[in-house]
Amino acid sequence: MIWLGIESSCDETACAVLQSDPVRILSNPLYSQIQEHQNYGGVVPEIAARAHLQKITIIAQKAVEEAKIKLSDIQAIAYTTGPGLMGPLLVGASFAKGLAKDLGVKAYGINHLEGHIAAAWLQNTQLEAPFLTLTVSGGHTELVVENENFNYTLLGRTRDDAAGEAFDKCGKLLGLPYPAGAIISKLASTGNRKFHHFPRALKNEDHGEFSFSGLKTSVLRYVEKHGPDYIEKNLNDICASLEEAIVDILVSKSIWALKKTKLKTLVVGGGVSANTHLRQKLAHYTSRHGINLYIPEAGLSTDNGAMIAAAAIRRAQKHALLPKTEVKPWMPLAP
Repeated sequence: MIWLGIESSCDETACAVLQSDPVRILSNPLYSQIQEHQNYGGVVPEIAARAHLQKITIIAQKAVEEAKIKLSDIQAIAYTTGPGLMGPLLVGASFAKGLAKDLGVKAYGINHLEGHIAAAWLQNTQLEAPFLTLTVSGGHTELVVENENFNYTLLGRTRDDAAGEAFDKCGKLLGLPYPAGAIISKLASTGNRKFHHFPRALKNEDHGEFSFSGLKTSVLRYVEKHGPDYIEKNLNDICASLEEAIVDILVSKSIWALKKTKLKTLVVGGGVSANTHLRQKLAHYTSRHGINLYIPEAGLSTDNGAMIAAAAIRRAQKHALLPKTEVKPWMPLAP
């Protein structure tokens, strides 16, 4: 089958064309709204929805052209139902359902977080449950076990800010442009990770929950205490120390979950999974303890249409794709 995947949960308008047997990405274009939101230091939902409305037809046409197929060749459509911003989700869902009706095919709603799991599956389609998943992005930080038949057990999630959100908010305090995650990572690569010890909230607690709001407050106090000249002079070292704190929490909690569940496979997804330091620390631990680690390539770590189509294909292969336009979310949505 030829699938069209549509992702519009936040600030990327993404469409992809996938072949299901064998599984292959035929195209995966997207439009990133960084420029629209940069002046505000974060995503503005109304602006995001408007940008999706302006770009979704263009990106869908581009996906079809790059895949070298005709629109009529599409046999099924998968789109994101949530979690995400209501306006952007509505644009994607409306477009998917309208196009599906015109083409005479079915449209399937897919949970965004399940899409991030499918991004890693795309690079190893032999991946089988049960396994542990760490989802880390601008809106989500959580540890979930995927059991057989797409049943999920939540081990813990962030109580406040997500890891990607922590990168962006702390970066803003340090005077860096939005989004700050990749910039912090680049500056950190030449910095001293032991320059300053930022707090690691809940790191040693016997549960899977995260908290990053205290880290944000710590960075704020640090900036206020030392002043802009000091921050600019030592920016690389400060970024390295900040990145170390965030990654240390993520890795420590993942290790806790692996020991708790005794699982031998860890799947990591979400935009923060592109962070080189996180990848290296997880790879170091898993290789020493005989654990299989699956992290998608950087281009599939951030939100994209391929992961949504892949999630639908993955369900279809297990006969778990419901023949209707809505699929119940695989776990409760964040409040």
